[in-house]
Amino acid sequence: MTLRSTRSTVTFSNAFTLSGYPGDLPAGDYEVLVEEELLQGLSFEAYRRTATYLTVRGRGSRAGRTELRAISDRDLEKALRRDQAATERNDHGDAALSPQEDRS
Repeated sequence: MTLRSTRSTVTFSNAFTLSGYPGDLPAGDYEVLVEEELLQGLSFEAYRRTATYLTVRGRGSRAGRTELRAISDRDLEKALRRDQAATERNDHGDAALSPQEDRS
């Protein structure tokens, strides 16, 4: 069985939660690790995703430690959509509170 791993980075602008894990995670950049296996017996090369992990850096008494949290693609997408919606709400709220430009 041939396996491959790919890494990417996602950025959360706000604190967020993941299904199945207690507590909030802070805003920031997070590495996503995707593992896939080569499908055998096909006339072309194709891979199937077997696991997705979010790399979480420890805080407090766990500072300096890194944890790979298994997540589903669906949960990651939901968290990113919630973050984007919260950011858009915050941006619009700030715009409404901004002073008007002086047009004299």
